[in-house]
Amino acid sequence: MTATSSGIITPALVQLDIDLGATKQDVIREMAALVAASGRADAEGLAADALAREEQGATGMGNGIAIPHCRSAAVKQATLAFVRLKPAVDFDSADGPADLAFMIAAPDGAHDDHLVLLARLAGKLVHADFLAALREATEPEQVVALVEDAVKDSDAEPAAGASADAAPEHAAAHAAEGGPIRTIIAVTACPTGIAHTFMAADAIAQAGKERGGVEVIVEPQGSSGYKPLPAAQIEAADAVILATDVGVRGRDRFAGKPGVESGVKRGVNDPAGLIEDALAAIDDPKGHRIGGGGSGEDGDGSGGEGNLSIGKRVQQALMTGVSYMIPFVAAGGLLTALAFLLGGYEITNEFEDILANSSLASLPDGGLLVYLGAVFAAVGGLALSFLVPALSAYIAYSLAGRPGIAPGFIGGAVAVAVDAGFLGGLVTGLLAGAIAGWIASWKTPRWLAGLMPVVIIPLLTTAVVGLLMYLLLGAPLAWLMQVLTDFLNGLTGGSAVLLGVILGLMMCVDLGGPVNKAAYLFATAGLSAGTESSMMIMAAVMGGGMVPPLALALATAVRGRLFTPQERENGRAAWLLGAAFISEGAIPFAATDPLRVIPSMMLGGAVTGGMMMAFETTLRAPHGGFFVFFAMDPIWAFALSVVVGMIVAAIAVILLKQFTRKADAVQPVAA
Repeated sequence: MTATSSGIITPALVQLDIDLGATKQDVIREMAALVAASGRADAEGLAADALAREEQGATGMGNGIAIPHCRSAAVKQATLAFVRLKPAVDFDSADGPADLAFMIAAPDGAHDDHLVLLARLAGKLVHADFLAALREATEPEQVVALVEDAVKDSDAEPAAGASADAAPEHAAAHAAEGGPIRTIIAVTACPTGIAHTFMAADAIAQAGKERGGVEVIVEPQGSSGYKPLPAAQIEAADAVILATDVGVRGRDRFAGKPGVESGVKRGVNDPAGLIEDALAAIDDPKGHRIGGGGSGEDGDGSGGEGNLSIGKRVQQALMTGVSYMIPFVAAGGLLTALAFLLGGYEITNEFEDILANSSLASLPDGGLLVYLGAVFAAVGGLALSFLVPALSAYIAYSLAGRPGIAPGFIGGAVAVAVDAGFLGGLVTGLLAGAIAGWIASWKTPRWLAGLMPVVIIPLLTTAVVGLLMYLLLGAPLAWLMQVLTDFLNGLTGGSAVLLGVILGLMMCVDLGGPVNKAAYLFATAGLSAGTESSMMIMAAVMGGGMVPPLALALATAVRGRLFTPQERENGRAAWLLGAAFISEGAIPFAATDPLRVIPSMMLGGAVTGGMMMAFETTLRAPHGGFFVFFAMDPIWAFALSVVVGMIVAAIAVILLKQFTRKADAVQPVAA
């Protein structure tokens, strides 16, 4: 590779000694415009995604560096932009404002050579001589040459299994003093898998070289994939460093090893301290041991969460549980709705007799359609029976990794058995996750560590959760579920309409986020009961969730000049997304203009939810939007409620955009 062959940065993507505003948000928007001016991204979409990433964690890296970055559907080609800020701008770094800012813009879902180049650059940013050269450059071409030299240098990216061996002179000196050379395994990972991941990897490797007496072997788990370290190398290691903000892939490999866990930014800012903490854990009988129960390949399980508050971890666990539960609900609910279409609404009471006494060779009264309806009713009912166990299992999985799955499933089944319903599933999931995580933290001999995640943890956790549910928690939770069921069944008139309004608001306030998911869980958990009130709630929830994308599609169609070209394009797709009950179709609009979009959508959703309840509209399917029209009763009431809410929300967002001062559009910055 030549010094100018990557194409990841050009002189047009570099600006030196420029004032881009007083805040990091200003800088991010202007850098997004700089990337867009090169034809490599949509400015507003990139800015929105980069700002959203910034909310997850500040990208000020210390030493005067900021690296705003994201993976975005608005990016057409992996790109790097660079600005030298004058004056420096605060990116929430502990050591002060940043005067060097790189924007890393990666296409959503990309796994190509360009991401490897970006990773190499991120690793290079911990080298003082590289930063000094950036600060001394007088022309954009010099910066481009520096970056190209950095990304073509394979040593800038610590590869899996690559050793940052103690420098010979340090090792010799250490050996002469009688000190042993220790081996440390380090794993780094961040949500985007580009900047922090490889900066931390390189910083830890470099700190190991400078310290002497240690051999640091780094496994960066980046967006372009990762190469797991050989089992023998892990077995021989004295300690482990996990510097991650997401789940550690293959965490079980390190179970029982002494070491330290932290967020990935500590790997960048204090790598020497991490190494010292890892070394201290080796000889300390009470030192930290790495817990098992890794998340496997998807990174959703435990690990890397030691820097999160308890409330945040519980919130993430509940979201994970609901996300994994939804496929069970969708499959079971839609099959049941299809059974109604084929065999009538009594099919759920008759399918057992039909299947017991009929077959394809001996069809029941009503013929093939009724027989197929009975099959779908049976399969759909079985799928829905997993709703609470799946919810419980994957809440536990989020907290404790794979060892939490079996206790969570069994705890959810116990919740169903004692009539504790979805409330019981929530409780058993949290209990199983907390208990499994606690047991995983026990300091066990190395010979026992391999049995912990597959035998010891599931066994003990299941026993404790089962005892707690049957002896202590089951009866109170069952009573609460009965009170809730009686309350819902008793809703009529104004109280029912008010509930519909609240559910409509919840579906639109965060468009697929925790509040939206809470309302959806509330509706789907009750749907399996088959009561009139539960089906009315399902109608209000689905109808309210359909409003945002449909309303924005309508608004972009009738007042396109108020929206960007990218938003108008998104609006055309939003017709189908809204019709299919995919609320997330409105997220691109809300991300760029939340103060106008979200209140407008909430207004429309509230109108739809209230109308659904006023008309006593019922819905027997948990998903599908207008495509499950056969499960709506009456169909006209469902359609009218959605259309009225859509029109109200569209009018509201148009008026807010037209008659309130809109922030200046992002304009390309001259190179």
